[in-house]
Amino acid sequence: MAGYLSETDFVMVEEGFSTRDLLEELTMGASQATTGEATAFFVADLGAVVRKHFCFLKCLPRVRPFYAVKCNSSLGVLKVLAELGLGFSCANKAEMELVQRIGVPASKIIFANPCKQIAQIKYAAKYGIQLLSFDNEMELAKVVKNHPSAKMLLCIATDDSHSQSCLSLKFGALLDSCRHLLQNAKKSHAEVVGVSFHVGSCCPDPEAYAQFIADARIVFEMGTELGHRMHILDLGGGFPGVEGAKVRFEEIASVISSALDLYFPEGCGVDIFAKLGRYYVTSAFTLAVSIIAKKEVLLDQPGREEETGSAPKTIVYQLDEGIYGIFNSVLFDNTCPTPVLQKKPSTEQPLYSSSLWGPAADGCDCVAEGLWLPQLHVGDWLVFENMGAYTVGMGSLFRGIQTCRITYAMSRVAWKALREQPLPAEQDEDAEGMCKPLSCGWEITDTLCVGPVFTPASIM
Repeated sequence: MAGYLSETDFVMVEEGFSTRDLLEELTMGASQATTGEATAFFVADLGAVVRKHFCFLKCLPRVRPFYAVKCNSSLGVLKVLAELGLGFSCANKAEMELVQRIGVPASKIIFANPCKQIAQIKYAAKYGIQLLSFDNEMELAKVVKNHPSAKMLLCIATDDSHSQSCLSLKFGALLDSCRHLLQNAKKSHAEVVGVSFHVGSCCPDPEAYAQFIADARIVFEMGTELGHRMHILDLGGGFPGVEGAKVRFEEIASVISSALDLYFPEGCGVDIFAKLGRYYVTSAFTLAVSIIAKKEVLLDQPGREEETGSAPKTIVYQLDEGIYGIFNSVLFDNTCPTPVLQKKPSTEQPLYSSSLWGPAADGCDCVAEGLWLPQLHVGDWLVFENMGAYTVGMGSLFRGIQTCRITYAMSRVAWKALREQPLPAEQDEDAEGMCKPLSCGWEITDTLCVGPVFTPASIM
């Protein structure tokens, strides 16, 4: 082991002990606290992160994964991924500082934001972070002036119009402008070493990867023709983080593998990277939120009272977290979070039209509506699964810098797999290849990835 993660960083649990069991213990303790303040908290199954990693290596053994720190910057996640040998894709100085603080070497960090502050470019230069992205002449000039020894990836635009979150409106150079950018880079003595792209978050079309790998091949040929030593292809992200997604990760991996065999065959001297966020952390985090207030609103429906014997109503529940914090996916991903009740209701209990609201004093902080729930009470806990992506490290606009407590857990099986994995060979930081693909260690995957795969309610 590399020493990033120790047993003191998480709760060791026995096989068969589930996330739900741990949540029940923690919510019971929070409810019995005498402070009267029951704040939201996460349970993070680090074993699920380990399992995802080994499955990634099995499906895409030629691809070296880098973790997108912006997706979830909690220390437990960063430490376990560093222990697994991942590189880190950082969008700003704060993220670079964070991963370097836990001991990650500069050779494993990409400064992947195509639009960077000059001060942050200088920071990368000072601390030896060599691999940077660009997609326009202004950015190229900034890097040449402030980090002349940088190795550059040209970020190309994609058609991500069908993805959940589109990036190409803001990032990426069109194919017909790439030759000009590569020529300018050559004139400026900038070292362009490869190409990157991103299909957008949760891309529903696996064939999009094949198309943009083909586009990247064209840009590789341009760069080589102009004298650049092109040897890195960055596939970006867009991989699903939960089971039941429109497209399974294995389908995407199959398309990518076929496209790589065609355009960048093994032995061609090109290192393949991918930047993953949601894939690793979404299903690993479960959130518990308590009800802090409620009110019943009678619905004005003439005749219904005579039919049912009581006036129809809807129940409004207020939580201590809302869309300006942990539930920001309502705004950005257009989701409707569905809670799991901590106490399972009996079949005889009536269900009521219900909605969940956050703590902001405005009419927009609606977490979910159109729900049918039994009668709940102040102090009851609601559980939300698949809450690992863009919920931790984002901060809460309503409550400033306050963040939720995270309890990390891992089973002995996962801990044993993590300790016994072969470590990647140390690389020379000045080597042209920068970071070579990991020498798998996915032989143990079959003991970890058993059906049903990636069940968020169990701790591996």
